[in-house]
Amino acid sequence: MKTRPASGRQHTNMTMLRSFLVAICVFALASPPAMAREWKAGAAKVDITPRQSLWMAGYAARKRSSEGTLAPLYAKALALQDESGKRAVLVTSDLLGFPRALSQKVAERVRRQNGLARDRLLFNSSHTHCGPVVDHTLSVAYDLNDEQWAAIAAYTQELEDKVVAVIGEALGNMQPARVRFGHTEAGFTANRRLSFNPNGPVDRDVPFLRVEDRRGGLRAVVFGYACHNTTIGAEYCEFNGDYAGFAQAEIEKRHPGAMALFVEDCGADANPKPRGSVDLVRQHGEELAAAVDGALGHALEPVRGAIRSAFEETPVQFATPPTRDELQARLGDKNVYVQRHARLLLSRLERDGSLPATYPYPIEVWQFGRDLTLVALGGEVVVDYELRLKKELGAEKLWVAGYSNDVFAYIPSVRVLKEGGYEGGGAMIYYGQPGPFAPSVEETIIGKVHELVDRCRRK
Repeated sequence: MKTRPASGRQHTNMTMLRSFLVAICVFALASPPAMAREWKAGAAKVDITPRQSLWMAGYAARKRSSEGTLAPLYAKALALQDESGKRAVLVTSDLLGFPRALSQKVAERVRRQNGLARDRLLFNSSHTHCGPVVDHTLSVAYDLNDEQWAAIAAYTQELEDKVVAVIGEALGNMQPARVRFGHTEAGFTANRRLSFNPNGPVDRDVPFLRVEDRRGGLRAVVFGYACHNTTIGAEYCEFNGDYAGFAQAEIEKRHPGAMALFVEDCGADANPKPRGSVDLVRQHGEELAAAVDGALGHALEPVRGAIRSAFEETPVQFATPPTRDELQARLGDKNVYVQRHARLLLSRLERDGSLPATYPYPIEVWQFGRDLTLVALGGEVVVDYELRLKKELGAEKLWVAGYSNDVFAYIPSVRVLKEGGYEGGGAMIYYGQPGPFAPSVEETIIGKVHELVDRCRRK
């Protein structure tokens, strides 16, 4: 069958159509999609308040398990995607800390389910002393029976599932976003090592991220502070997030539909001042929320470019551990915690033949273009690290967080280590570690931070 030749007008129209389609294809190949050239963000939260009475973490002096809930506990996730399409997720929590085993399990499940590499996932905890015990963190501090430990194990598994799910939810609801960074201040943090220096160092800085939609509406705010969440003492037995939990709730109340996430900075040697009551918890929370809220409308630095990241566990040296004979002698000590610690280390000697000489210390760095460097350090980090890194890397575009990825011990500076005391080495008993860190601890950590920051900035 013969085809009918196209008329002149039809031929011209077809030629124009082909040219138009070719132009579209060329433009599409030459330019990445518009959505890939802008940031995206997604946020999600999940209630992690235990549904039954559990032992509460943080205070060895606490004598009974939880007796209800003053305010819910949450795990929250903020997913960010940069201009190139690379993703990263920050997880915050109203917990004493994420132990290493839990962080590793969650990270592996997220890698399999969501394709997110370990250096793209950051865990931080507020270090509230009114949350549940997780896994075996600070086990020497608690005199618990098998049934109580079994309940903690069941809660820890439930927590793992919820954190994996909330990360997936945040990744699944990402929308176009703009991110800005700024600083403000809050005044209630106070150095608690008064016997060594009544005018000890503190950092009142409150770094924060403002995450907004295309129209400038607030979607999420991340804010940090270097101060223990210990406004309430050991006698209080209702779950709550302390001042950080109340600050987050207040910001979310002021900005319906937005999510507030708190990051604990290097506040291992700082306490709220004053402290000791629920009224003071609310007071400090409202002060911190007001500081953040008042700064959100200021001219803030935009965060742009690529998110470059690095994560490493570097060995940090312990001092010479106690001998078997020394541990045997400690079994007769009048201090019950010294006895428990000795029994724990003796059991490790029987199992492994020796005590560990080092600990795999986690350090994570996120570099946001040229606009912001986030350094996340494991353990209970004293403020000296934050102040030193701000001097060496520049304070304006730096955020230094502690209590990240693993909370397993206090991390003293050389100054604090030499002074001694609880943060200098005494707390290692409660964490079940073989002893204080060696004097190399500060330079080892600071040196690795510089190495990872340089690596990210060169990418």
